Amino acid sequence: MNNPSHADQWWLASLGRTLIWARLRLLEAGTAEVLDSDGNTLPYDSEDSARAALFDAEFVAYDGLDEEDALSRGFSLAEVSPPQGGNDDLLRARMVQQLGARA
Repeated sequence: MNNPSHADQWWLASLGRTLIWARLRLLEAGTAEVLDSDGNTLPYDSEDSARAALFDAEFVAYDGLDEEDALSRGFSLAEVSPPQGGNDDLLRARMVQQLGARA
């Protein structure tokens, strides 16, 4: 799945105990694409425009979160990780994650 011609970054948004994931893929040509929670691949002319679209949709970079940020969004970093799958079709079903009830 790791192709040297691109780099992936995971982003997430939260709604209550539901996490919605998006994968930002930076392409060798300097363009970007976002795999959204519906399994759509959205093309962008640059990393900046893709990031701006994610920010506008209230997504945050997973790698940029610390525990305090996560807790303010209603979850702990210990309970989440980006979806995994061998291809985009397998990822599609994992892009929306329901978290367990709080103890």
